[in-house]
Amino acid sequence: MNTNEFVYVTYIAATPQKVWEALTSSEYTEKYFFGSSIQSHWQEGSEITYSRNGKVSDYGQILRCDPYRELSFTWTYAGDGVQTKEPSKVTFRLISLNETVKLVLHHENLQPGDLVDKEDTFEGLNNGWPAILSNLKSLLETGRALPAITI
Repeated sequence: MNTNEFVYVTYIAATPQKVWEALTSSEYTEKYFFGSSIQSHWQEGSEITYSRNGKVSDYGQILRCDPYRELSFTWTYAGDGVQTKEPSKVTFRLISLNETVKLVLHHENLQPGDLVDKEDTFEGLNNGWPAILSNLKSLLETGRALPAITI
């Protein structure tokens, strides 16, 4: 496994428009992303922030914003004293397959400690992202998120 990147793919019974809305709207992120709200102007070069309980938890800069197709931004985790020399990069690609969206998450330029080799935790990008995107899938397909997921 390349420890500098993480890729996760899921298939969601929804339109690209609905998946995009879920990725870019606090109305959705608060339900599937550990209670996080999201804020941005959704233009290349603009800031993006995720906040929990009024505190910024993650932030970055939009690198590419192609609605319903691709969203890419730098990523810096602000919590727990984690220090990185440079931000990592998150890319969501939405691929329409009839009435299904193939959602590809690519998180690259990872630092030591970003991946956690444990099965019983949401810690680490390799454990957190699958939980978040599974929650997103459930929310869009059933109208309900998975039972409460906490870190």
